[in-house]
Amino acid sequence: MKRKIAVPVDENGILDAHFGHCKFFALYDVDGKNINSESMVTPPPHEPGLLPQWLAEKGATDIISGGMGQKAIQIFNNHKVNVFVGAERLDSKNLVEKFLNDDLQLLSNYCDH
Repeated sequence: MKRKIAVPVDENGILDAHFGHCKFFALYDVDGKNINSESMVTPPPHEPGLLPQWLAEKGATDIISGGMGQKAIQIFNNHKVNVFVGAERLDSKNLVEKFLNDDLQLLSNYCDH
């Protein structure tokens, strides 16, 4: 099954705690449990509700995040993008590999807006 997984990251490729204010998104094209390619993209300036639509337009099927507001989760869901919040602050490739191997630990969503 082909997917495109997005992870909000800082300049070092580590998960950014709040996806709406990240410096970059790591995008992974995967097929089954295999990562076929990865790229880093710079998001547009933060504006409420913009990033979920922007990532959906880039083909994202899944997003792994630390924290995310309920409005963003709703917009992702409306675009048929699966949302996984509460991920640990690890490097993005490690998170995606854990996700693909059903080993991703999700804690609480620390975003309250």
